[in-house]
Amino acid sequence: MTIRLLKEEDFPQLLALWTATPGMGLNSADDSPEGIRQYLRRNPDTCFAAEAEGRIVGAILAGHDGRRGFLYHLAVGESQRLQGIGRALVRSALAALKAQGIRKAALVAFRNNRLGNNFWKSIGFSLREDLNYWNIPLDE
Repeated sequence: MTIRLLKEEDFPQLLALWTATPGMGLNSADDSPEGIRQYLRRNPDTCFAAEAEGRIVGAILAGHDGRRGFLYHLAVGESQRLQGIGRALVRSALAALKAQGIRKAALVAFRNNRLGNNFWKSIGFSLREDLNYWNIPLDE
């Protein structure tokens, strides 16, 4: 298994991995081929794939706003879990963010995503219970 940077042409494999991952939240705009292409162009050195035998078995999107890093869409194929792939992807993303001068990273996980939340806790992330997450669509 190797960890490498994600490429735009990885989208079909990414989508297959994400749709097979329970607890993953996808939307038609941000997670479309164009949405992912745009994200990878903005963050070419911080998004990674875990590849085995020419097939993507895990992936993570990471980027920053110049101040704070953000992690999105960490997924590892069900048959490849518990082998350290998720941890390796997170380490790669955090190291890439740190190399760009980012000192803190955050993520959003659905409250009912037990597996995901347990993973983030197990690798040292802290749950912030003092915040509310707000958003507004800009395309309506």
